Amino acid sequence: MAKLTKRQQKINEMLEGFTQPTSAKEAITKLQEVASATSKFDETLECHMRLGIDVKHADQQIRSTTVLPAGLGKDVRVCVIAKADKVAEAKDAGANEAGSEEIIDKIAGGWFEFDTLIATPDMMPKLGKLGRVLGPKGLMPNPKTGTVTVDVGRAVKDAKAGKVEFRADKQGMIHVPLGKMKFSADDLFKNYATLADAVIKAKPSSAKGTYLKSVYLSTTMGPGIKLDAKNVPAEVKEYVG
Repeated sequence: MAKLTKRQQKINEMLEGFTQPTSAKEAITKLQEVASATSKFDETLECHMRLGIDVKHADQQIRSTTVLPAGLGKDVRVCVIAKADKVAEAKDAGANEAGSEEIIDKIAGGWFEFDTLIATPDMMPKLGKLGRVLGPKGLMPNPKTGTVTVDVGRAVKDAKAGKVEFRADKQGMIHVPLGKMKFSADDLFKNYATLADAVIKAKPSSAKGTYLKSVYLSTTMGPGIKLDAKNVPAEVKEYVG
């Protein structure tokens, strides 16, 4: 059996007697206490959900976005590919990079200095040749996530403000960052509630049985705390109304 590090021992001591499953507010408070006492860097709060869906069926695949009200606590690098009239709009909105064919050529040459890639519909045929490169990195623009749009100004501002994508994997799991642990507990809860509300609203009509199978909150390198999945809708409703 592997020997626990001093940090792991400290975490176990701090979680001893802590009742799980619990509420999101209690989980966030405890995770902040643990992170403050055991982490040497500002960790990120993460949400992990297992959904009662069968992603083998096209009508039960979940992919959408939401804007976290408190943001992510980091500068999101946004790149826009559009024609001349939209390039200026993108730059005015705060895009880090914006251009046309020259940006496509840079990416083809191995340049990936961006976190989000936005494109106008008329540029997608030219960008399509990079699908095999951008797809595996999760960077290919997609209408479902609002990254293929003529309203590039709005898309850039949303990305900068803390827009996150949630997508169910082959196991029906969703993994989403919710912001830095240095945030206030209230801001982290608002981000969590916003995400949970969006996921609940994205429930496919064809999904049967329990939708929220399990919900965990964790930090980047810290413990995961199990939430009371049955109570998630009620707790979220207190915030979103």
